[in-house]
Amino acid sequence: MNEALVIGGSNGIGLSIALEMEKRGHLVHVVDKTGNDLLGTHEGIRFHQVNLLTTDFTFLNEFKDINTLVITAGFGRIAPFEEILEQEIQNSFQVNSIAALKVLHFFFPKMKRKETFHCAVMGSIAGLISSPLFATYGATKAALCKAIESLNIELEMACTDNRILNVSPGSIKGTKFNGGANDLSQTEALAQTIIQQMELKQTLFIPQYEEVFKGVLERYHDDPRKFGLDSYQYKLSSGRTSSKPQLKIGYLSGTFDLFHIGHLNLLRRAKAYCDYLVVGVHKDASHKGKSTFISFEERCEIVKSIKYVDKVIPSEKEDCDVYLKGIVKYDYLFVGSDYKGTERFNRYEQIFADTDVKIIYFPYTQGTSSSQLREALTAIRK
Repeated sequence: MNEALVIGGSNGIGLSIALEMEKRGHLVHVVDKTGNDLLGTHEGIRFHQVNLLTTDFTFLNEFKDINTLVITAGFGRIAPFEEILEQEIQNSFQVNSIAALKVLHFFFPKMKRKETFHCAVMGSIAGLISSPLFATYGATKAALCKAIESLNIELEMACTDNRILNVSPGSIKGTKFNGGANDLSQTEALAQTIIQQMELKQTLFIPQYEEVFKGVLERYHDDPRKFGLDSYQYKLSSGRTSSKPQLKIGYLSGTFDLFHIGHLNLLRRAKAYCDYLVVGVHKDASHKGKSTFISFEERCEIVKSIKYVDKVIPSEKEDCDVYLKGIVKYDYLFVGSDYKGTERFNRYEQIFADTDVKIIYFPYTQGTSSSQLREALTAIRK
């Protein structure tokens, strides 16, 4: 059976491509930060939760047998450069450029073979022209577009017919990009055309090229400065700028005494959901009627050193207070499933009912626990 990997396939054009590939008889693996309920209704689609902010790409080993690769993951925000957060810059390059190149690097030896391997990567028209108020996104896509152009020369010199299709659209209707919403009726036809261009082993596809973007590119090449000024004014007058940072912030709290694999797994799972993970460390374990073996300062340093953690703060008495006091305006609150249905978290659910905050309950997993280690150490002391 033909197998396809669609990275960023839970939403927008990636979702449409995944569904279309399934229709064509492929077993489709979708890799994305969050899932989509629609995917669960399709027997030919398998969802794999991966946050591309990870530095560990060994997950790609699961997909060695694929013969079609589509990368559509990416994000950007139209705003004055000084309003873009440093973390947004870092995350944007990681997801839009570095992650895509790491994936291409993993599969490139397979692309260089004689056997057919189809590949398409979502670039952007913003990567081909100057794009004021969209500078960071444009820079990430420019890097990707130039890499694809160069890699296609390497493939040609390797005497293979395989090519990487650079799909560089303007805005696509029917996607969540720039505050939109998924609408498969608006993306289905484009998905079919992208797949067709990919299977023809084309190297560049610009949707609406003749109708719109041929003229755009000509104006840019004729006078890049004037084009940039016009683009700047257009973005302002059309109300396309956004003041909301494109960061999904997660929060969880814990004592993290006697740090062990259970703690590490919790932090790993939490970071898979969010772009920026804040961890609140309890000053002691008095809320559980226990004492800690390791000092608060040392526990903070241990947690801070974990690659999944972006920031460590002292916890508040109530996790909701971190949000309500404006200490961290998080999007996700992570907690173990044993708290679900408790008076405390029923109250939290009511508090957050009128907000965009989601409480994510992680199922309890068997393994090493702080209680086990504490009991062992206590027995040794005796």
